[in-house]
Amino acid sequence: MAKKEIVAHLPGTFYRKPAPDKPPYKTEGDRIGIGDVIGLIEVMKSFHEVVAEVEGRAVRFLVENEAPVQAGQPLVELE
Repeated sequence: MAKKEIVAHLPGTFYRKPAPDKPPYKTEGDRIGIGDVIGLIEVMKSFHEVVAEVEGRAVRFLVENEAPVQAGQPLVELE
């Protein structure tokens, strides 16, 4: 099966959780559908949802929680 990726749409800090005391939006093995939120990117104290534009099963996250990301950088690999 072909691998797909969800990429960062802007540079900033990537968060896998909606808040520090909440579970991640998605984890490895989860089904991700088009329109699902998989994380947040913070830019200058403004948070932007990362919304899936492809669907599949999350194989692995390529970026750790609270890691800096660049626009176009792959965040999660799907199959």
